[in-house]
Amino acid sequence: MSYVAAIDQGTTSTRCIVFDRQGTIVALAQKEHKQIYPQPGWVEHDPEEIWKNTLEVIALARIKAKLHANDIQAIGITNQRETTVVWNRKTGKPYYNALVWQDTRTGELVNSFSATGGQDRFRAQTGLPLATYFSGLKLRWLLDNVAGLRADAERGDALFGTMDTFVTWNLTGGPQGGLHITDVTNASRTQLMNLRTLDWDDDLLRDFNIPRAMLPTIRSSSEVFGMVASEVMPGVPVAGILGDQHAALVGQTCFEPGQAKNTYGTGCFLLLNTGTELRESTCGLLTTVAYKFGNEPVNYALEGSVAITGALVQWLRDNLGMIKNSGDVETLAKTVDDNGGAYFVPAFSGLYAPYWKANARGVVAGLTRFVNKGHIARAVLEATAYQTYDVVRAMEQDAGIELSSLRVDGGMTLNNLLMQFQADILDVPVVRPTITETTALGAAYAAGLAVGYWKNTDDLCRNWGVSKTYQPNLDEPTRARLLRGWSKAVERSFDWED
Repeated sequence: MSYVAAIDQGTTSTRCIVFDRQGTIVALAQKEHKQIYPQPGWVEHDPEEIWKNTLEVIALARIKAKLHANDIQAIGITNQRETTVVWNRKTGKPYYNALVWQDTRTGELVNSFSATGGQDRFRAQTGLPLATYFSGLKLRWLLDNVAGLRADAERGDALFGTMDTFVTWNLTGGPQGGLHITDVTNASRTQLMNLRTLDWDDDLLRDFNIPRAMLPTIRSSSEVFGMVASEVMPGVPVAGILGDQHAALVGQTCFEPGQAKNTYGTGCFLLLNTGTELRESTCGLLTTVAYKFGNEPVNYALEGSVAITGALVQWLRDNLGMIKNSGDVETLAKTVDDNGGAYFVPAFSGLYAPYWKANARGVVAGLTRFVNKGHIARAVLEATAYQTYDVVRAMEQDAGIELSSLRVDGGMTLNNLLMQFQADILDVPVVRPTITETTALGAAYAAGLAVGYWKNTDDLCRNWGVSKTYQPNLDEPTRARLLRGWSKAVERSFDWED
């Protein structure tokens, strides 16, 4: 028997998952890392802790499945996107903590760049509005604020990467010849890559004042990049790299234009495959690279990104102590029949698609003496479904396609109350696949395709199966009333920050 492994370097944890040819999980190991909040709006990770955890979970997964390195045909990497790290080429030491995609410290840079040319001044090249979300301005902040970094960057001693680049560099040798690469999907989230040329854009680098010498080489999502040098999996080809949401699109086998998936994790990310056609959004969505397999043409996607979904449940657990475990939120929410008129807009780091309001902040609206903690728990879950509704409607307008069903994945899809409410509020069936770990599976698929473990995408489509379909079951007047309440609550969150 032979297998394919995937490293899933996420926002809250790092995992290694080993899959067989049917896409079934053979072994899984996971380790959380610390969330660092130096001040309001700042979110950081320790890159060295993440690398240590990566080695640990690879070793643990191998031990659990009793596997030798030669049992693994290839390894794929998927990662939290936009999170930005810079490190020294000679020592491997980071210059600063990684700036996480949720971090909002670049707000002033967003405003100064938007002042000349507007929020969409780089959208034609990158498909992205100016926002604190993307890596380019995070890198600019590091270059401006970390002593000695700019000089090292211009000399070629300082390397930039998203987390896929940092993990790949360390996995393939680090200071002893590690590969400094990224794939087109991660590069498309930096706001430094041109969507048409699939290369770093010199005009953008000049505008952002970023030295080209520190940027990784952009490769496809599926090819043999190099071999693992670490003893945890020596000699195994690193053959797939995809940003986490693109990996989930591949894991859900959405290879046809018009197919869409929504991933419910720390945030929520809905991607619609638009094929080889680059679609510009007029409704607040992002145009992004979906994937590129080897020498095949690139596929594009429209994306709606929601910053806070699963993270809101964690907040309820960690900051308010209303639940002990994340899974308890469903039990608490089930103690009531509805939200009691309460709405929770989790704009902790502003609102992403389709609003793009960096100065929005979280609000709880519609409170009365009647509302109890069950209603708050329910409002927390419903916030995810409402935010998804907003993105779906924008996507339908942009693509000119009405969604007939929604494929879902990620940890929150095991919450039946949420999935049923999602179907109710969208008024379309919500389909959960047999394998919900689609992010890691997509990275495994990309790696396996590159080494011939799977012959083609038809092989992958045969692995996809339905675990449960949630049918909509809500009358139209109730749906309209709930959506009116949500719309009013969202407006209350706007312009909170001066």
